[in-house]
Parts: sequence; structure tokens; C-alpha cells
Amino acid sequence: MTASAAKLLGAALSASGKTLAVAESCTGGLLGGAITSIPGSSLYFSGGVVAYGNSAKISLLAVPPDLIAARGAVSREVALAMAEGVLSLFRADLAIAVTGVAGPGGGSRGKPVGTVWLAVVALGGVRYAHRFRFPGGREAVRRETVRASLGAAIDVLQSEAAEGA
Repeated sequence: MTASAAKLLGAALSASGKTLAVAESCTGGLLGGAITSIPGSSLYFSGGVVAYGNSAKISLLAVPPDLIAARGAVSREVALAMAEGVLSLFRADLAIAVTGVAGPGGGSRGKPVGTVWLAVVALGGVRYAHRFRFPGGREAVRRETVRASLGAAIDVLQSEAAEGA
């Protein structure tokens, strides 16, 4: 499923002439890996940042430290800030960001294991953010996060194309 979604995303990016960048926390590079597993992805994939720790989110993606302190690293606001930061860093047209609790530890009552925030930001102001609660162990959460990320980016590109038509 992930490979076919990565191919669909690549085709949509190629058809639109747009570029993509990713900011990953809980997936630790799996999202960029899925995208770059497709031959020719260098035509549309600008790059990615694995910002696993808060200091990386702050220094590499310009996420305000007070935002992390106030909302937590696993939040809508931080996911959107990560997406905006990587969009700017790579001067891409579209950015995906993910931050979550893959487990097995690290969860809390308000943010249990499997909680993931996914954000997609596009030039021109399109902003999407969604909270997921994926079941299963660490690898299942990471795999489902990649799948959801690819699907969300495809949806954003398709909605932009429909609006432009």
C-alpha cells in the first residue's frame, strides 16, 4: 500500500510540477524513505529533516520553543510549524510534517501511544492538520503514519488541482 501511495504522490507531484519536503519526528526517516524508493523522485522531492528531538525542531525547523512548551511536541500547532519550517527550508511547494508517540513508552493520558499529528502545508496558504490514533505497536504506528501522510498529500494536491480547474 505504501509503495503504491508513494507512486501516486510522485505522479501527482510530477503532473503538477510541484516539489515536496518532509519533516519527520516519530517516523524517523521512513516517510522520506518511502518517497525516495520511487525511481525519479529526485525530480519532485526536495529533501527532508528528521527532527526527532525538540532541539532539532527548534534549530532546524524554526519551531518556536514557547510553542512546544505550551502545546507539547505532539500537537496540531507544532505539526503545522514543522511543515511550515521545512517548506521554507527547502523552498518547496508542498510539505508534510509528522509528530507523534510511536511507543511503546512515552504516552500519556492525553496523548497515548499511537497519537500522531500530521500536517500538510502548501504554498498559497493550504493548511491541513489531523490527529490520528493508530493501534498496534511501534512499527505499526510508524507504518500507518507514513501511509496516512502520503494519502493526505495526495488529497491536498487533488483538491488544489480541482480548485484550479
